[in-house]
Amino acid sequence: MPDYGHDLRFGSFITPQNRRPEAPVDLARLSEQAGLDLVTFQDHPYQHGFLDTWTLLSWVAARTERVHLAGNVLNLPLRPPAVLARSVASLDLLSGGRIELGLGAGAFWDAIEAMGGRRLTPAQSVEALSEAIDVIRGVWDADERRVLRVDGDHYSVHGAKRGPAPAHEVPIWLGAYKPRMLRLVGAKADGWLPSLGYLQPEDLPTGNKIIDEAAAEAGRDPREIRRLLNLTGADFRGSGGGLLQGPAATWVEQLLPFALQEGVSTFILGSDDPEAIQIFAQEVAPALREAVAAERSSIGSGSATGPARPARALALRRTGIDYDALPGSLAAEAVEPGDRAYESVRSSYVWSGSPGLVLRPSTPSQVADALAFARRQDVPMSVRSGGHGISGRSTNDGGIVVDVRAMNAVEVLHRERRLVRVGAGARWGEVAEALAPHGLAISSGDYGDVGVGGLATAGGQGFLGRFYGLTIDHVVGAEVVLADGRIVRADAGQHPDLFWALRGAGGNMGIATSFDIEAMEVGDVVFAALLHDASDTAAFLQAWGRLVEDSPRRLTAFLSMFPGQAANPVLAQSLIVWAGDDTGAAVAAIEPFLEPAPVLQQQAQLAPYAAIVAPHHNRHHGQARLRSRSALVDHLDGTTSAVVADLFAAGDAGMFQVRSVGGAVNDVAPDATAYAHRTQNFSLTAVVNESRHARADQAWERLGVDAVYLSFESHPDDGSLAKAFPPPTLRRLRQIKAAYDPHNVFRHNFPIPPATDQPASKTPPVAS
Repeated sequence: MPDYGHDLRFGSFITPQNRRPEAPVDLARLSEQAGLDLVTFQDHPYQHGFLDTWTLLSWVAARTERVHLAGNVLNLPLRPPAVLARSVASLDLLSGGRIELGLGAGAFWDAIEAMGGRRLTPAQSVEALSEAIDVIRGVWDADERRVLRVDGDHYSVHGAKRGPAPAHEVPIWLGAYKPRMLRLVGAKADGWLPSLGYLQPEDLPTGNKIIDEAAAEAGRDPREIRRLLNLTGADFRGSGGGLLQGPAATWVEQLLPFALQEGVSTFILGSDDPEAIQIFAQEVAPALREAVAAERSSIGSGSATGPARPARALALRRTGIDYDALPGSLAAEAVEPGDRAYESVRSSYVWSGSPGLVLRPSTPSQVADALAFARRQDVPMSVRSGGHGISGRSTNDGGIVVDVRAMNAVEVLHRERRLVRVGAGARWGEVAEALAPHGLAISSGDYGDVGVGGLATAGGQGFLGRFYGLTIDHVVGAEVVLADGRIVRADAGQHPDLFWALRGAGGNMGIATSFDIEAMEVGDVVFAALLHDASDTAAFLQAWGRLVEDSPRRLTAFLSMFPGQAANPVLAQSLIVWAGDDTGAAVAAIEPFLEPAPVLQQQAQLAPYAAIVAPHHNRHHGQARLRSRSALVDHLDGTTSAVVADLFAAGDAGMFQVRSVGGAVNDVAPDATAYAHRTQNFSLTAVVNESRHARADQAWERLGVDAVYLSFESHPDDGSLAKAFPPPTLRRLRQIKAAYDPHNVFRHNFPIPPATDQPASKTPPVAS
């Protein structure tokens, strides 16, 4: 008989009684504390003495943190499917992806009709359930641009808006017993959820056979469908020798055949007895998991990595990737083309991509597993932190993306030393939000959705930069997964050469998983936004640049210029931050910025630093492909300003930005980090029209710059590397690259070639 290979899960089935409304909530929390995976509640909206199940699920979701929740099963005739779909998706998002959907076609029709529901025949109820599944999945398909239309005899929607999409791929389980319902399970559902008390001995194998045949007819692999079982009428105190009567060891012995021979992979205890829930979670569940794992290992049945993938998804797999060899440690969170989550992970915020596999490790050891797997494949590899991705290197086409966004913890290690540990997958808005209650901040770009990993290894030009310096200037240690899979600490005392290289060229050296950073004391700051008519572009830029250079260090200003309308051909927005709450000093420093050109809008406010870099939670679906060019310059002189003015006059510039650096940035010695540009006052970025990039590139070359910031270079040429790293810096980086990545594994982000004269004794072994 079948073992469908799913991981074992265990849950509770709790009565939603209202005699003491907190009682089912307490049992749900106990289920979580005891270690169960799932909490379910029956749904009989017409039942006297019961709480409303959906309201209860919502309340329990707010009172728990880890356990998954489901109706067992929700009464479809009294819950319109389009509304139910939005309810499930909303609660799944609010709970962090912890909601499952158990559905029933309906029973007790007199009671349903008394509540305003429509009485259906058994055949009609199955038809209605089938249509409801189409409606629910259609609502969840938020990436589909067309409005939703389902023309059913029982449920129809005509032009309904889609979304929101759930946080995870919510499975639909059906409570089913009769052949017609079982065939629907095989054709459309993700799980079969019967109760043991309603089954005869032959019903499980017979039901599995019907489901499997229907699945095959629908072009599905039967292993796509999880088999669940409610264990009702069980008693740990029983001594009659019957099924599930007696101690935990007896339960394990009796449930083992259900798992290995009948394919059941989720066992749900129907009981309101706290002691029974604890015994089931702490004695039965671990022992049964161990027994099933041992049997599977000894006879080679089942698959520890879970169910089979749908045929439609298998057809989308890319050549060059051995999907079946994916380590079990990564399988649960891996995303392939065809998965519901694929649209949300395939691209960066800026660049569209179509990778063949996105791996989402949550620990350094899983990052090592991901790296080892990716090295064995014949495809490109990209590494992603936040996924903002101006340079375009955090996604690819047909390759593997190692996405570390799950590693996003923010921890204050030592308040007096202002020492903070930040996961590489965090976004800077989240970091600012977490540090604000401690009166701390880290200068970290100008946009809250930028990821920690990319910025903290490239430089980090931020709103507090002239006062605080670059982000990398305050990194005091990092945890890194090397090309050979080792996990090391890099700081001034351990791997100091690697630590030096990580700060400015980290993408070439390994995958950083966390950073220790010295924050600064920051409460409120003064934030000003000014909009100017910059029609006289060159004159405005020169005046603006002089103001920045003459300003106190507490002032950091960023400028964005973009094409306007005919009356104002170029608009310029200045975002100015005064690093402190002295409003008098701030106003005195900011007021001169009103003078260079006519002011169209102005505002200033005292605000927490976290408010000006708040996370936006962008959907990473990519945008139109762009071409960006970078330059680091000492001054906004006549030549620089004339080039920018010409780009706008020719219609070749979609946007131009200036980030003020200098100040504290230039206090650091050029050889202290791999970011060696410590004389310039401004970092420039131009976003140019892709169709006219050749002309725009020629204009940009007139700047004659010898320094660039690689995070803003989307199309590097052979000279970009030399401009990013002066010759002494590049020579040193090549030596370090040869020591830590001699086979150039990390070569997809402006690659630094390993030195060829590195002594072999200094080259660490590389895992095969």
